[in-house]
Amino acid sequence: MPKELSHGVILVIVVALAFLFPQSALSQYDLQIYALLFITLFIGKRFLAAGKLLDSVIFTFVILSLINSTGGPLSPYFFLAYFLLFSISLLLEPVVSIPLTIATVTFFVIFFPERSGLQGMLPIFSLAFLMPFSLFMGREYERNMVLKNKNAALQKDTFLFLSLMVKNHIKTIKKAVENFMGDHDLHEIQKATTEMEKLIEKFEKDENVKEKE
Repeated sequence: MPKELSHGVILVIVVALAFLFPQSALSQYDLQIYALLFITLFIGKRFLAAGKLLDSVIFTFVILSLINSTGGPLSPYFFLAYFLLFSISLLLEPVVSIPLTIATVTFFVIFFPERSGLQGMLPIFSLAFLMPFSLFMGREYERNMVLKNKNAALQKDTFLFLSLMVKNHIKTIKKAVENFMGDHDLHEIQKATTEMEKLIEKFEKDENVKEKE
């Protein structure tokens, strides 16, 4: 199963649990359960090197269950759902925000309190309009991370190349000094020194271009 699909399925299940949780008897222990989840997150991060999926699962459950426990679409904490969509598109694959948004909107409609009226539906459908923006931001973030990794790898290769070239020129200078016989060896030292200066100037020029970009 592709990673994007498995992450999407997991989050849809978490969304369903977050909506069912306030309807269950466990809702009276919500603070204790939230505390236990954050302890699990801390342990997973500190000792088990847990990935971003654990972050996404815990924050999705906590935020959506909190919203549903405090009035659903009329909750004063409903704005956290907007942050959730954007954060999931950055933490996981951007496309995962699509099933997450669809599941969230669907369950909000299913559990929509009748007394809320049409005004209560507006925040729910606003989530659907935010989905393209979260998808776009996630893809831009993913693209920037790829470029950053490529630049880091290129810079590492450049440092390695420069170190090898400078090391070879230093060996040439050292050999010429140890066996100095006259003008020919002096010319070799000057040549190696000039080559090192050119390499350093080229590297500084490339770094200045990268900074301007």
